[in-house]
Amino acid sequence: MDFNVKKLASDAGVFFTRAVQFTEEKLGQAEKTELDAHLENLITRADGTKNWTEKILRQTEVLLQPNPIDHTGARIEEFIYDKLDKKLPSRGTNAELLGQYMLEAANEFGPGTPYGSTLITVGEYQKRLGSAERELLHTSATTFLTPLRNFLEGDWRTISKERRLLENRRLDLDICKARLKKAKQAEAKAALLSEEADKAEHELRVAQTEFDRQAEVTRLLLEGISSTHLNHLRCLHDFAEAQATYYAQCHHYMQDLQRELNRCANAVSAPLSSAAVCPDPISSAFLSGPPSPGATVSSSGQRPSTLTMEQSQLPVTGTRKAKVLYDYDAHDASELSLLADELITVYTVPGMDPDWLVGERGNEKGKVPVTYLELLS
Repeated sequence: MDFNVKKLASDAGVFFTRAVQFTEEKLGQAEKTELDAHLENLITRADGTKNWTEKILRQTEVLLQPNPIDHTGARIEEFIYDKLDKKLPSRGTNAELLGQYMLEAANEFGPGTPYGSTLITVGEYQKRLGSAERELLHTSATTFLTPLRNFLEGDWRTISKERRLLENRRLDLDICKARLKKAKQAEAKAALLSEEADKAEHELRVAQTEFDRQAEVTRLLLEGISSTHLNHLRCLHDFAEAQATYYAQCHHYMQDLQRELNRCANAVSAPLSSAAVCPDPISSAFLSGPPSPGATVSSSGQRPSTLTMEQSQLPVTGTRKAKVLYDYDAHDASELSLLADELITVYTVPGMDPDWLVGERGNEKGKVPVTYLELLS
């Protein structure tokens, strides 16, 4: 390998001279050129942005994947697949795994037994909760975590590089100032014109020009932090929206699960019931269409868990407009499908589940979940 010895010696000399200047500044034995106040403020703001972005990124990763061992393993796996330029395989969530275990246990204990049928019911809903969680993880990683990580691994590295270069230019400038000062003092003592002083003045002018140019480059990069804040603001809105959608889905699934378990308990406790098992959660909660003729009917002492179209003819307690926050697919014929951002008319009827309202859109009418609506005055 061909080494340029002269360049290597020159670089070593520059490094040593800068180290001496830096040490003397720390000891108060040398003067230091201060940056202007605006640039100092930009540097402070950029440092704060970097530090808080790192903390928010780490804590968001912990929030989305709280197990430290799983978190570390997932990050290592993600790093390896990224280096191999391959797509990371989709992993099941803990809730999905729990649901799968419940379904397998139900098959072993017997899906026709009360315990087995309940395991199937709860297991199906656990898998749906896990699917919603996986969608949250994917959306959060794409819209929130990735932009934060891109800033730290891209923009911030560029800013740090230019700041280090600016610091080197400042050290060179102060070194030239010190040399010129010594040359002026030697010239005064000798009472003669000194070529050394002229050389020092020329080096100072060059160093000042390079410092000013680098300061301008660094300033422009640091002012770009404002754009970074705006970008992170949009990402924060997307993250909050993803969380809102996820928690609304979870709330709705758990409400459906509670209704399924209540029907299961009623079926088991009915003394003359011909089928003492829970209804199939897929057919009763997630497939549209009216219930089968042989479905178990609740006793007269129990409040109905679904709103039939006949009940919707009861006197209303107040009609209001509502804005739909998220898309919603009706699970049976008694419900009304919704599209995000549309306006519908809603009201309630006596004896109705407080988590539901009756919604009307033109000639269509059906139950709608309250969590998917923003009631307007």
